[in-house]
Order: sequence, then C-alpha cells, then structure tokens
Amino acid sequence: MKLIKGAIDRAIDRPDPATRFYLFYGPDDAGSRFLATRLLKSLGAEKFSILAATVRTDPAVLADEASAMALFGGPRAIWIEPAGEEIADGVASVLDAGPVESPVIAIAGVLRKTSGLLKLAEAHSAAAAVVSYIPEGRDADQMVIAAGRAEGLRVESDVAARLAADCGNNQAIVAQEVAKFAIFLDAAPDRLRDLPHEVVDLLGADSSEGNLMRLGDLALAGDGRELLEEIERAAIAPNEAIPVIRALQRRLLQLAPLRARVERGERVDGVLTSLGKALFWRDKPLLQRLLSNWNAERIAQAMERSAALERAAILSDEPPVAALGEELVTIARAAGRRR
Repeated sequence: MKLIKGAIDRAIDRPDPATRFYLFYGPDDAGSRFLATRLLKSLGAEKFSILAATVRTDPAVLADEASAMALFGGPRAIWIEPAGEEIADGVASVLDAGPVESPVIAIAGVLRKTSGLLKLAEAHSAAAAVVSYIPEGRDADQMVIAAGRAEGLRVESDVAARLAADCGNNQAIVAQEVAKFAIFLDAAPDRLRDLPHEVVDLLGADSSEGNLMRLGDLALAGDGRELLEEIERAAIAPNEAIPVIRALQRRLLQLAPLRARVERGERVDGVLTSLGKALFWRDKPLLQRLLSNWNAERIAQAMERSAALERAAILSDEPPVAALGEELVTIARAAGRRR
C-alpha cells in the first residue's frame, strides 16, 4: 500500500510484522535511505544486502533469503540498493510466499507511475511504498525540527533553517548532526534540551571540522602522497580523531545517493547539475572524480568501516589516531587502484 504522509512515521517507528516488503523511492535518495535506516533500527534487525542484479538473475533467491532463519538467530532485514524494475519478480515471490522471517527493504530512485515494482508495492496489503521528495523551504526546516525532536532537542526555526542549509537538505546528514548535538547537550526524548546557535557554531558541519574533511577527501580521491603529507602536517590530536571520522562519513553520506543515481543510468554531470545551489561549486571537480571511482558497494563498505572505527574511538580512553591514519591510507590505496 502507498503510505500517505501522516502514516509514514507510524509505519516506520512501529512496523507491522505482517509487512514483508518496504519500497522507498522518489527523487530524494538521501531521504529514502534515512527512512529505511530508521526502519531497520525500529525492527532491531541486522542489514543483509543483496544485489539487484542477483535478484534479476534468480528471482526466487529473494523469497528464499526472506524465509530463511538468520545464521545466528537474530532478526535481519534484506536490503537492496539501488533497486529498480529488475527486482519486481523477486518481490512478487516474497509477497506470494506468506509470512517471512526477514522483511525486504528496497531503495529506488524516481519510478514512473507505470512501474511494475511500484504498482506491486502499492497494491499488496503486505507491502508499503514510501515516496521521498527533496525538502525545501519550510519543509526542510520542519524536517530538521522533527529530527531534533526525535533526539530530545528543541530546535527553533532560525536554527533549523541554518542546519538545513549547512547540510544541503540531506536528511541523513541532518540526522547525524542532531545526534551529535544531543550527545553534547545530554538530550534525550524524555530529557529535552534547547539547541542554540552557539552549539552549532562549536560542533556544526560548517565549523572548523570542515577543515578536517580534507583528509577524508584526499583518501577517497586516492591521493596517497598528498594524504600522507597532510596527515603529517595536521598532526591529528586524540580529540580530533572523531571529527575526522565524521567528516569522512558526511562525504560518504553525500556520495551514496548520488552514486545510486549514476548506477541507475544517469550521467555524473547531470546528477551534479541537478543539485543546483545545494552543491558548493568548489566541490564539483572532486565529486565528479569520486562518483566515477567509487561504486555503491564500495561506498557502503567504506561507511561500515568508518562506523566501526568511530565506535572504537568513542569506546576507547585514547582515540586510535594511528588506526585512523592507517584506515585513511587503506582507503587511498583502494581508490588509487580504481583510477
């Protein structure tokens, strides 16, 4: 069924066990991924990725995986990204199979009204279709306010507008930002805190952390020699390890939805042009390079590795600066091999 705006939050935060397929689609890839990740958290499930090409070759594999018990007994969700018409037969087999162990989550881009996959998701009672549009103006501000409320933050409209602009209206980056502010302010849904401009000045995406993004960019671009020189020159302090990791994560979060569009057949230049003013002009050459070198699977792997490194840094008494440097060099080598 197609979920209308008022029903989306309820369906994602309190998922119905009878729903076997979730389709997130529309022009806002970042919004789709944000909602899908939120659903994954609500399900308490581990992500199990399957390539759309695999489903196209063998549609029955999707129903087999959805019906199979997880290897270690914990809940999981089947994740397909990017997804398109090629998975329609596989999804039909899941919906015809009856109750399953693992729901299927698919992230697609823009789908035509005549799309067989979309019609399937909208028509079946065990499926949910959610469309995401790029938020603009007041909608973008409300998106930030809602994200802050979920973390226990009261965000005034002027602060919300600033954050939306700083994050390019990207819901995934907004979510990461407000989560960081909530930790700093010791906020929680049952412990509300105001988010002032002063905290955004200190920790926000446009703060001094922006200078640290250069390390991640050099690594992703495969500029190994310049990266090593920059690491030596920057002399990363223990308290800067997490900001460097998060700067890298923000770049990966920016890349993921754009690369998904490229893999659906759009040209890199066209994807970047469509961003308009949301793309800082100085970033365009870099993004052209990164989108050509990094595919969706590699970006997902880099995101998982950076998340593991961040957890290690947070849990460690002394953030692992050396491990961070090694990871950046590893990324640079991987990127260099693909140039």
